[in-house]
Amino acid sequence: MQKTYLPTTKDIQRKWWIVDAKDQVLGRLTSQVAAILRGKHKTTFTPHVENGDHVVIINAEKIVLTGKKWDTKAHHRTSGRPGGLSTEHYKQLRLTKPERILEYAIKGMLPKTSQGDHMFGRVNIYKGETHPHSAQKPEPLTLKYNAKRGGN
Repeated sequence: MQKTYLPTTKDIQRKWWIVDAKDQVLGRLTSQVAAILRGKHKTTFTPHVENGDHVVIINAEKIVLTGKKWDTKAHHRTSGRPGGLSTEHYKQLRLTKPERILEYAIKGMLPKTSQGDHMFGRVNIYKGETHPHSAQKPEPLTLKYNAKRGGN
């Protein structure tokens, strides 16, 4: 009788991947990055075991949003107090903190548990071409969907 294999923490081997966000569509890029962070690309994927890899994203300021989303899309958060709603428009975020656009999208695609928080801790997003993770020797990630669609 064959038994089901469940990976343990000592069996997990994490790789480092690097992704260039230049001319990549936000949703297509982040859905693939979220799958890597969860470990869905591995044959040993188990939903309750945290076996994802590390991802380094460079050129966050060159991400593409399709249609009129640069003008209409915004991120809302609240302090929980009356009148405590804060709104950040993506057009303004692109100029000030472009990493936040990718952070909000990736965080929204991960589990809303402490396990999702640990997964999100393995993504590093940088504004330019340089990053401090060259010692980990990240491999370039070939994206399944990398065609530019619309947008500017």
